[in-house]
Amino acid sequence: MQIQFSKYQGLGNDFVLIDNRHQSDPVLTPTQAEKLCDRHFGIGADGIIFLLPGQAGHSHTMRIFNADGSEPEMCGNGIRCLAKFIAHLEHREEGDLSYRIQTLAGTIEPVVLRDGQVRVNMGHPRLQGQDIPTHLGNPHQPVIDQPLEVGNGTWQVTCVSMGNPHCITFVDRLADIPLADLGPAFEHHPAFPQRTNTEFIEIVRPDYLKMSVWERGAGMTLACGTGACASLVAGVLNQKCHRKATVELPGGPLEIEWAAAGDPVYMTGPAEWVFSGNLEV
Repeated sequence: MQIQFSKYQGLGNDFVLIDNRHQSDPVLTPTQAEKLCDRHFGIGADGIIFLLPGQAGHSHTMRIFNADGSEPEMCGNGIRCLAKFIAHLEHREEGDLSYRIQTLAGTIEPVVLRDGQVRVNMGHPRLQGQDIPTHLGNPHQPVIDQPLEVGNGTWQVTCVSMGNPHCITFVDRLADIPLADLGPAFEHHPAFPQRTNTEFIEIVRPDYLKMSVWERGAGMTLACGTGACASLVAGVLNQKCHRKATVELPGGPLEIEWAAAGDPVYMTGPAEWVFSGNLEV
């Protein structure tokens, strides 16, 4: 079977996108997706994104398989890439183009702006421990500045769900963090029954944060949109940053805004086409 694909990247977080609107299930298995994500024997990507038909008031549906074959609820950089992919498929290139996309994390609403950036209503952050989910703290209370033993040390962490779980730690210097060692230990810690994404944040200014990330199912990546959103929320909860700030990731900056408690989080950033081709599977 031959399948057309396009590769997109958002701040270096790269994805293979497949037009899957002819059926409601992904055309690839998780095992096939894992092989295609391999950077030596496949196309190379952090994940495979499937554009499926919309239902129940949604224009489209998004499914994604990570590089390890697991399926996350959502992906912030991926949803921006998907919005650009839809605009290309529909030959829409002018004006603010909005979509209502169904994901496993709920409804996500990206808008492709006139300048090419994509602004996304990422939904409301979920803060109670049972909603992350995590075994830290009280399951019915926010998990803010809680101690977590990882490796040979104890880290003060704040947990936020943006439809997927995040564990955020504030540090003095990102350069001092051995992410390749700590990332897997955080991801698979028994405190997180569904594993977790892990962000380390250096507060440069209240309106400027630097972030490094270990993504659940993908490892070290150059960017994580949901992680940037979760990190700003964690910064606000810990009174470390403003409600609107630039989050600098290894691949570049995202603009994140959480206007008030009870409001959704908005993310604005780039997404770019890299190349297209055909698969034989």
